[in-house]
Amino acid sequence: MAPIEVIGAGFGRTGTDSLHLALNILGYNTHHMKSFFADPTLDTDDFYDAYLHPDETDWDKLYENYSAGVDWPTCSFYKELMVKYPNAKVLLTTRTPESWYKSVVNTIASPTLLRTTSPKFRKMLDTVCVDGLLNDPVRLADKEKVMALFADHNNEVKAYVPADRLLVMELGEGWERLCKFLGKEVPNTPYPSSNSTEHFNKLIREKDAISLLA
Repeated sequence: MAPIEVIGAGFGRTGTDSLHLALNILGYNTHHMKSFFADPTLDTDDFYDAYLHPDETDWDKLYENYSAGVDWPTCSFYKELMVKYPNAKVLLTTRTPESWYKSVVNTIASPTLLRTTSPKFRKMLDTVCVDGLLNDPVRLADKEKVMALFADHNNEVKAYVPADRLLVMELGEGWERLCKFLGKEVPNTPYPSSNSTEHFNKLIREKDAISLLA
């Protein structure tokens, strides 16, 4: 299904799961961190190797069967993917640094969740996703520094991506600007709203997410 047509440059916990569902409604097959648990053809080691050796990566093979990518690890590759796929549009999902930090600490950086992921998955997570920040309680505890890292990434994307290739989406936006940017008709269905902190932690309590990550 390559080439990639849509590149998500926003960090996880910025509405990327809702965006992943929205893009699928629009006809894309969208790669998201959750894809590793649903698609048996994916190997986290391939994405780990791509991060270490981007110049040697076969991006068509890495994203085989996908026409869009959001969340980690895709946001860590947005520059390389822009070069490989010069016609792809870039989406930057964002929110306030304060609310992003709170969401991360209360969900994907959960010690319970991280302890239950496989060593192979953690290897990729600790390399590709903000250089292991999510699994480093000492670094993560420096709230101001972590929020600055988030803001710096967003500012870098805005400065790097040409304006005609970039749409900045605030958390909670709907269809209108997204569909106009991608040249798609607005679907006759509400924009998805998924993976809130409350829903995420409900899955953890019920051990559904833990079983997926084991």
